[in-house]
Amino acid sequence: MELLAPAGNMEKLKTALYFGADAVYLAGKSHGLRAFAGNFDLDELKVASNLIHSQGKKMYVTVNIVAHNADFDGLEDYLKYLYQIGTDAIIVSDIGIITLARKVVPNLDVHVSTQANVTNLHSALFFAGLGCKRIVLARELSLQEIKEIRRALPSEVELETFVHGAMCISYSGRCLLSNYLRGRDSNKGACVQACRWAYQIKELNSDEEFPIQEDDRGTYILNSKDLCLIQHLKELKEAGIASLKIEGRMKSSYYVANVVNAYRRAIDNIDDEEFLAKMFEETQKSSHRQYTTGFYFDKNEEREYLKESMPVASHDFVAIVLENEKDGKVLVEERNMFKVGDELEILSPNDTFNKKLLVKEITTEDGENIVEARKVQQKLIINSDNYSLRAGDILRKKLK
Repeated sequence: MELLAPAGNMEKLKTALYFGADAVYLAGKSHGLRAFAGNFDLDELKVASNLIHSQGKKMYVTVNIVAHNADFDGLEDYLKYLYQIGTDAIIVSDIGIITLARKVVPNLDVHVSTQANVTNLHSALFFAGLGCKRIVLARELSLQEIKEIRRALPSEVELETFVHGAMCISYSGRCLLSNYLRGRDSNKGACVQACRWAYQIKELNSDEEFPIQEDDRGTYILNSKDLCLIQHLKELKEAGIASLKIEGRMKSSYYVANVVNAYRRAIDNIDDEEFLAKMFEETQKSSHRQYTTGFYFDKNEEREYLKESMPVASHDFVAIVLENEKDGKVLVEERNMFKVGDELEILSPNDTFNKKLLVKEITTEDGENIVEARKVQQKLIINSDNYSLRAGDILRKKLK
């Protein structure tokens, strides 16, 4: 099974590749559904394509807005450019865009976005008939329904499903709430995540308002849990799913590193249930809400929506390694405060994963010894405890 990771910008792209993604999905500056993710201009898309393919991995570009007439201006040239730079597939929901792509770039694979709301085998067969290579199934499907769709489709048409991350409140993400409340169209990538706001209930025949009480963890009546299927990968494989998709182009680089690393290791040890349980715990070390298995399994006790929904994490991302370890020292870039005496944990795709490093000395690039690191993004030299740390490894600290 392919492990497909989000890449909201170049740093997150490099992180996803380093920690074991087989493919990444990203967006240009237009026609994608994460307008605030940073994204890639035309030159950056070419650089990204070269980097990804140099490692034998794949690049999928989202062109999955709900398109209006004006959105087709310049689209033909954009699709041709994506094909020219070696894009492996575009992710599309609009039938008009699919039709245009099949016409102007017939050799560029089309993946049907979850925004197309494919919830049944007849819809899946329709898109297969258009020549689409892969279908990203709606989040609302059960595992049994996925199996039925797999059996109905030609073998050359692949299935992809989300396995981890935020769940949209509306049907596979086709939400009108953001546009209505703030004039920002979630179907054009500008969602304000209004489903995660605090609300009051007001009785129609009265002026009295009933506040939804919030504590320090928050209370959101619309908010959904986060999806996590890391302990069910074998079932997904047996259902015929070809690609496992992690949500999160708006999430941090640390989130990408931690979740991709956990799923990479889980896929590689898919038959070891005890190991999968450990990787489930691993996913909780980066920011997340309470987990759910979504609609995959019929479990009445597991509902999609939370009363308390502030994200939590057991660990804090404090530094990223910039250069390979040398002579017992390592150059890092600070991301959060740490100090001499702290025990840090190594996040790495290599054998140093989850090893503990005691900070004994911190030195600035100017040679000044300091006790506490408090300046975000300053470059520092710390002891490596002779661990073979590599550029791209992450150091994190357990929260009290």
